Amino acid sequence: MEVEVKLRLPDSTSHQKFADAISPFHTKTMIQENVFFDGADSELSSKLAVLRLRFYDGDSRCIVSLKAKPVILEGISRIEEEEEEFDPAMGRACIAEPWRLNEVTSSRVLSRAIKEFGVKSFVCLGGFRNVRQVYHWKGLKLELDETQYDFGTSYEIECESGDPDEAKRLIEGFLKENGIQHSYSEVSKFAVFRSRKLP
Repeated sequence: MEVEVKLRLPDSTSHQKFADAISPFHTKTMIQENVFFDGADSELSSKLAVLRLRFYDGDSRCIVSLKAKPVILEGISRIEEEEEEFDPAMGRACIAEPWRLNEVTSSRVLSRAIKEFGVKSFVCLGGFRNVRQVYHWKGLKLELDETQYDFGTSYEIECESGDPDEAKRLIEGFLKENGIQHSYSEVSKFAVFRSRKLP
């Protein structure tokens, strides 16, 4: 189970204001490309699940994830997640020809999608790009996202934590101290992508 604080920033000004305020704690910036898949008969989405390939900084790294049963309440997201490393070249080939996902027998994530969810063949749903800035602050790993959909851009702070209520309290305190507007995220990035409507 992945548990994260998710706070939405209203615009690029708030995003830049947060980045400036927390800049001493910046550790890295990653360019992520997220591409999603479902079964041809909606075997995953009908069970509130989705398969994702995430590419980092071009093709330097790729992770395949199976996410299921998302719940977001008061800025805290809980979702079942299983993930593993995936060959970037094979990942690119699977975007062009999704049937190749069924042929990767070495992946436990893909095996679970096929066996547990009954996916007979995969279809590519498309995806979006994300610029993620990472900060280590007060024992927390904060991720500042600028998510670029083909219908607009959204901004969000994420923080995975074993104590999400305390993490949320600290982050909201920092936002208030620095006069940065925010709200609780109500839907996942994938849900925004599928709705084609910014929150």
